[in-house]
Amino acid sequence: MRHLCATATLLALATPAMAEPDYAAAVKADYDRDLKGLWDWFHRNPELSFKEEKTAARMAAELRRVAGMQVTEKVGGTGVVGVLRNGAGPVVLVRADMDGLPVEEKSGLPNASTVRQVGVDGVEAPVMHACGHDVHVTAMVGTARRLAALRDRWRGTVVFVVQPAEERVGGAKAMLKDGLYARFPKPQYAVAFHVDAERAAGTVSAAEGIQYSSSDSVDITVPGIGAHGASPHMGKDPVYMASQLVIALQGLISREQQPLRPGVITVGSFHAGLKHNIISDQARLQVTVRANDEEERARLVAGIARVARGVGELNGMPADKMPVVTVIEGTPTTINDAALAGRLNAVLATTLGADHVAPFTQKGMGAEDFAYYVQPDSGVRGYYFSVGGTPADVVAAARAGGPAIPSHHSPQFKVSPEPAVVTGAVATTAVVLDLLKPGVAS
Repeated sequence: MRHLCATATLLALATPAMAEPDYAAAVKADYDRDLKGLWDWFHRNPELSFKEEKTAARMAAELRRVAGMQVTEKVGGTGVVGVLRNGAGPVVLVRADMDGLPVEEKSGLPNASTVRQVGVDGVEAPVMHACGHDVHVTAMVGTARRLAALRDRWRGTVVFVVQPAEERVGGAKAMLKDGLYARFPKPQYAVAFHVDAERAAGTVSAAEGIQYSSSDSVDITVPGIGAHGASPHMGKDPVYMASQLVIALQGLISREQQPLRPGVITVGSFHAGLKHNIISDQARLQVTVRANDEEERARLVAGIARVARGVGELNGMPADKMPVVTVIEGTPTTINDAALAGRLNAVLATTLGADHVAPFTQKGMGAEDFAYYVQPDSGVRGYYFSVGGTPADVVAAARAGGPAIPSHHSPQFKVSPEPAVVTGAVATTAVVLDLLKPGVAS
């Protein structure tokens, strides 16, 4: 299958020849020997957020095989922390998220997931690595092995964080609440990457500013008064009210938001009723809200509560039956430290070749809870980058009007694991080696 071609072929397709560091061959050898099988195992066995028991156990076992690694499990639920010390020096946190998504895989891959699991919400669903977290954890193992083998090139401590529940933007917060920065060496720097299906394999990119938007998951309960479907005047129809609300929420973007300021409100779920001819007594909406700064984020969330109450009042609902708006989870914007990003982008240009480091452009309003590790009051400087996951010829064909590349969270999502894992591990190794270079002030 074209998505599983050899690394050299895929990287050659991406851009001109890659300026490989001397440890790149070892990363590729690791992939050929067993990282390929490790990725395959993760892909076949995805687990939902905060339910990543097998994934966490496998990652703990893999990290324990790295000489000198001290491993702690069950941090923030299913999180794993590995600490690799190598004398006095700065501390760098390297993070990889490990959860899958409630998506039925239709990728056509021979190792497509057939897993089903009951999530923390009590709902059983098919599970798929539809966002590439299997690549992230596999590349972390490759990075840990290289850094252990290159101890003569760095001084300090690397804290490997295997994080649960990124998809629910709750895992980073849970690990911090469980003492990540108190029980383990607190970092001066935090580093992570995300595989990108729309970026050519072998290439990387990072912003010198905002990398990801904020995200808030909002539940809205719309009470009604039940009645017979043939006598709507005898009740208050929550489906009708919730439908008004779905439309009215878009006014917060189209009529109240400054037109050049990004923002998204998407109603992803609408549930009400059980029978054709019954007006139910409740409707439930699940909404995602995105913004690029905290002021806009707060305005949109407050606006949802205001509009919801307005719909209740418009329909004459009593005060004790107004719509209830609850923010159940969220994350701030992920913003790279500008000076650090400039420095490390230059490192990757030297490591991978300048043609393999592309300018970063925000193409959507995806979010990342990596933001919690690098909040302004934490004192931790962050660098988050993307790694291409699709062969360059496939990307070029899509841009020329050919078959579209399946998006993240799609049932058809797939990336080429070899170049994604190898590039991710080589790039992360290069970044850590630069941050922990002996005798260089950071």
